[in-house]
Amino acid sequence: MTSLSFFWISILVSVVGALASLLVRNSDSTAIRAASGVGIVASAAGLVAGLTALSGPAAISHLVGPYPFAHFVLRLDPLAGLMISVISLLSLVAWIYGLAYMREYEGRGVGGMGFFMHIFIASMMLVVAADNAFWFLIFFEMMSLASYFLVIFDQNDEAVSAGFLYFFVAHAGSVLIMAAFFLMANAAGSFDFAAFRETSLSPTTASIVFVLGFLGFGAKAGMIPLHIWLPRAHPAAPSHASALMSGVMIKIGIFGIIKVGLDLLGGQELLWWGVVVLAFGAVSSVLGVIYALAEHDIKKLLAYHSVENIGIILLGVGVGMIGIATDNPTLAVLGLMAGLYHLLNHAVFKGLLFLGAGSVIYRTHTKDMEAMGGLAKTMPWTALSFLIGALAISAIPPLNGFVSEWYTYQALFAGALEGSFLVRFATPIAAVMLALTGALAVMCFVKAYGVIFSGPARSEKARHATEAPHSMVAGMAVLAIACVLLGLLAPVVAPIMGNIASATLGVPAVMLADGGTLMPGEGATTVLSTPLIAVLLIALAMLPLVIHGIYARMRADRRRTEAAWATGYLPDVHMALTAKSFAQPIRMFFAPLYAVRKTVASVWACLTRGYERFVCFARRNEPWADTGFVNPIANSVGVAGRRLQVIQSGDFRIYCLYIVGALVALLIVAAS
Repeated sequence: MTSLSFFWISILVSVVGALASLLVRNSDSTAIRAASGVGIVASAAGLVAGLTALSGPAAISHLVGPYPFAHFVLRLDPLAGLMISVISLLSLVAWIYGLAYMREYEGRGVGGMGFFMHIFIASMMLVVAADNAFWFLIFFEMMSLASYFLVIFDQNDEAVSAGFLYFFVAHAGSVLIMAAFFLMANAAGSFDFAAFRETSLSPTTASIVFVLGFLGFGAKAGMIPLHIWLPRAHPAAPSHASALMSGVMIKIGIFGIIKVGLDLLGGQELLWWGVVVLAFGAVSSVLGVIYALAEHDIKKLLAYHSVENIGIILLGVGVGMIGIATDNPTLAVLGLMAGLYHLLNHAVFKGLLFLGAGSVIYRTHTKDMEAMGGLAKTMPWTALSFLIGALAISAIPPLNGFVSEWYTYQALFAGALEGSFLVRFATPIAAVMLALTGALAVMCFVKAYGVIFSGPARSEKARHATEAPHSMVAGMAVLAIACVLLGLLAPVVAPIMGNIASATLGVPAVMLADGGTLMPGEGATTVLSTPLIAVLLIALAMLPLVIHGIYARMRADRRRTEAAWATGYLPDVHMALTAKSFAQPIRMFFAPLYAVRKTVASVWACLTRGYERFVCFARRNEPWADTGFVNPIANSVGVAGRRLQVIQSGDFRIYCLYIVGALVALLIVAAS
C-alpha cells in the first residue's frame, strides 16, 4: 500500500469517528471510547502515511471534484510527510490521553468534543496534503472552525471571549492568504499549486505575495505581533486539544510560510525576505519567553512559550531563505533543516508539557500555579514527565531541544561568516537573541517546575492530589521517551530532516551526520562538528545530582526531621518562593516591554467595547426604522424569530447536529 492509501484510510476513519461520536452522544462513556478508539486507529494510519512519504518522490493523486475550476489534487512530498507524521503522532498520544481526561467533561457533551477533535485532525492533514489553492483554503477554514469550537467548549465568558478573538485573527489571516493565492492564480491561470510553481512573477508581485502569505500564515503561527489570540485561546481549550493546537496547529502557519516562500515562489527569493523572517523570529523568541516569565497561569505560560519556539523555528527558516537568495545551498539546507528539526521537537516537548499541565489541572482543578506546590510527592510520574519536557524545551543536553537549537546556532554562525553585509549584521544579532531566549527559558521552567511540583502544597486540592489515571500517564510517557530518543538519535534523525529540507529547496543533499558525529554541512568548514559522545559527556554533569536524589530518597525514611529554622518563626507555607516573587526581577528589568503588552491589550478591549456600542447605537438609531417599508419587514422577522425559537434548546449537542446537517446539505447542493 502507498502513502496515499494510508492517508485516505486515516481521513475516512476520522470521519467515521466524528459521526460515531455524535451517534452515541447520549452515553458519555461510550462516546469517549468510540472517539478515542477510532482516533487511535486513524492516527496510526496517518503516522504510517507520513513516515512513508518522508523519502522518495512526491505521491500525487488527482480526484474528480465538484468544481471544474478547482481540481481536487493531493500531494504527499517529504515536507507534507513530516507534517502528517507530527500531526498523527501527537493525535495518537492525545487520543490515548483522552481516554481518561475526557471524563472531566462528562455531562457537557463529550460527543461534540470527539466530533470536533476528529474534524480538527482530519482537516489539518488535508491542509498539508492539498495541492490546489481553493481546496487548501476550504480545509484551512475547516481547521479554524473546528479548533474554534474546541476553544469555546467550556462555554464560559473567558472561553467565548478568547474564541471570538481567535476567530477574528484567524479569519483576518485567511483573507491575507486568500489574496496571496488569488494573485498567483491570476498570473498562473489556475488554482493548482503545480501551476504556481511554474509561473514566474515580477519581483514586485512576488514580494507582495510573500508579504501577504507571511502575515496571513504568521497570524496562524502566533508570531509577534500577531500572537494576541494564542495566550487566550490555548488555555481555554481542553488540555489534549491545547496540546494539538500548540504542538501542531500553529505549525501549519510555519508550513504555509515555507510553502509560499520556498516552494510556490521557488527561484524568486529575495534577500530581504529571509532577513524579515529572521527579524520576526528573533523578536518573537525573546518577547515570547519574557512574557511567559510573568505568567502564573500554567497554560498561559506554555502558550507564550509556543510564541518563543515559533520564533526559533523562524530563525532557521529565515537562514534557509537567505541561503537560497545568496546562492548558498549548504547554508539553505542547514537553516531549513534546523527549523524543521525544531518544529518536530517543539511538537513533542510542548505536547508533553501541555498534557502534564492538563494532568495537574485534572487533579487540582486550577490553572493558577500559586495554588499548587508539592505535587512531585503525590504525582511522581506526572512530575517526571513534566521535568523531561521542561529540560527539553530549555535545550538541556542530551534531549531533543538541545540538538535543534544547536543546529540553529550553527546556521546563524555560518550565515555570519558568509554573505553580504546585511547578512553578516543580522545573523549575529539573531544568535545573541537566541542565547538570551535560552537563558530566560531555563529560568522560566525552573520557576514553573519549582512552584508546581516542589515545596509545600499551597491549597487543599494540591495537598490531596493523586497521580493521574493510567492512560494519561501513558500518553505523557510516549512523548517523554520521544524527547530522549530524538536527542540521542540525532545522527539518525538529522540526515532525514536534511533530506526533507533538500527536497523542499530542490537542491542536492548535504551531509549533516557521519556516524556519531553531527556535522554542520559540507563546505561550512568554519563551524565545528560535534560528536554525540561529547554531548553525552556534557549531560553526565547531571548524573551526580540524579544519584544524590536517589540516595536522598532512600535515606528519607530513616532520617529524623524537625521543623526548619525560620528566624524564630514557625515555618509557614507562605514563606515558600512564589511564581510572582521569582519573576519580579525580570518584570522590573523588562518593564517597558510589559507596558507594551498592556497597551495592546487595552487597545483590543477598547475596540471590542467600541464595536458593541456601535452595534447597539445602530440598532437604536436606524434612520428607516419608523418608515412604512421597514416596520412590516422588521415585525415579520421578529414573528418568524419567535416561532423558530423552538429549535433553540440550549443543548450544545443539538447545535452540533445542526452544523452537520448544514454541511451535508451544502455538499449535496455542491455535488448536484
